[in-house]
Amino acid sequence: MKFNWGTGIVIAFGIFIVFILSFVFRVQSNPKYDNELVTKEYYKKEATVQNDINKQEKANALEHRLVIKKTDDGILVIFPENFEAQNISGKVSLYRPSNQKLDFEIPISLSSPHLLIPKSSLVGGLWDITVDWTYQSTDYLNKETIYF
Repeated sequence: MKFNWGTGIVIAFGIFIVFILSFVFRVQSNPKYDNELVTKEYYKKEATVQNDINKQEKANALEHRLVIKKTDDGILVIFPENFEAQNISGKVSLYRPSNQKLDFEIPISLSSPHLLIPKSSLVGGLWDITVDWTYQSTDYLNKETIYF
């Protein structure tokens, strides 16, 4: 068999395809490269989008709005001062876009209108914070992105 430039190109393409396929196989089978979804129950979450929009509109219509801010001690969530803190319930969800294993939720149980998420619970980086809360049978939703 005579070796010419056409045979060389075919061999080079074959080697390249084998290299790419082996790389894809290694990435897919290695747990180090975790291929996680944004949310496990995507379609259930999609069904609540309009409800979430309504809650956000109610929260934005408040005279005194909820405030989420970064402090030296952690992340401070300040509820409206004209609401009785004991009647506020719900949850604060902290979502880490880069690593699903760092996500966590905190139930809201207040004695004052302030909720502090301690710095020791947080890893430095970008956090999406969602406060889903209820006051006197009215649901509210606030979202904020903070780099901590």
